[in-house]
Amino acid sequence: MLTTDALKEYGADVTEGLGRCMGNEAFYFRMIKLAAADTNVEKLKDALAQNDLQAAFEAAHALKGVMTNLALKPIADPVIGITEHLRAGEQMDYQPAMEIISSKFEELKALCAE
Repeated sequence: MLTTDALKEYGADVTEGLGRCMGNEAFYFRMIKLAAADTNVEKLKDALAQNDLQAAFEAAHALKGVMTNLALKPIADPVIGITEHLRAGEQMDYQPAMEIISSKFEELKALCAE
């Protein structure tokens, strides 16, 4: 069930996220549910699998904005970590970060589905 306690346990900075939503908990939860339906994790994964670093950057950059604004740090932090590498078109192993992002995204979806 999506609660502030569950989000804190997940690793979200609820105080920061609520602050960005002007303290409106219902609005914050609605935005989190929308974030859990975001397709950019799949776009990022697919683009990396195809070695399309430009498409991967675009997906990562969009994902970074959404997750950072909602203070969903378990996803935002690893996405922040790879966004600049992708912007520069760096060839590197993105798989460790992608595994964390995918795992934490699945946890977020499960939290919203309860």
